[in-house]
Amino acid sequence: MAKQSLRDLKKEETWHVLARTSFELALEKGLDGFTIEDVVQRAHYSRRTFANHFSCKEEAVAMAVVSLSSAEGDQQREEVLREVDSLPAEGSPLEALEQWLRMNFTANLLRKLRELVVLSKSYPTLEPYVLNVLHRLQAAAQIELQRVCGDRYVQGYPHLLVGAVFGAVLSVLEGEVQVQLPGEEPREEPDAMTFDEFLKMTFGYLKNGF
Repeated sequence: MAKQSLRDLKKEETWHVLARTSFELALEKGLDGFTIEDVVQRAHYSRRTFANHFSCKEEAVAMAVVSLSSAEGDQQREEVLREVDSLPAEGSPLEALEQWLRMNFTANLLRKLRELVVLSKSYPTLEPYVLNVLHRLQAAAQIELQRVCGDRYVQGYPHLLVGAVFGAVLSVLEGEVQVQLPGEEPREEPDAMTFDEFLKMTFGYLKNGF
């Protein structure tokens, strides 16, 4: 992989700062409670710089979800990457997908995704950008699963498998299924389960049938 230039690194960091600042303002004030000018003033950039990275504040807010993760999240990824590398070369697609999900869906990402989905319910103009974020994550999972599956399965199998799992995760983000995300206080609902328990249940159904 080619080493990034200092200019590219600076551009990438600017993207992250603007996205995270937009997301913070959206949580603080609601999507209608701030402007692009508020974003650039807090982030110490110009409107022109913002326009070079994002088409609108809705896009910036949504892209914060795929922005820089915390050091804790990076450590989790490294641990799971070691587990993925230890899987057999022709391991189960379900095992590979579950490991990918645990690697990428850190506590920080899950919390941001849920906050973003909740925001989009109050501000419909945000919905297309939320869908774009989810599609990006889903496409990344499909690429990884396709790499693992190769040509051992019929065409479209990775897409069907990833679609089923992402549909289940979306039900959590939208609050249709009561699940306690990592780092959250235990819920009072008697039927609430942890996210780890939810993943085990989901993949158990996929492995053994409904």
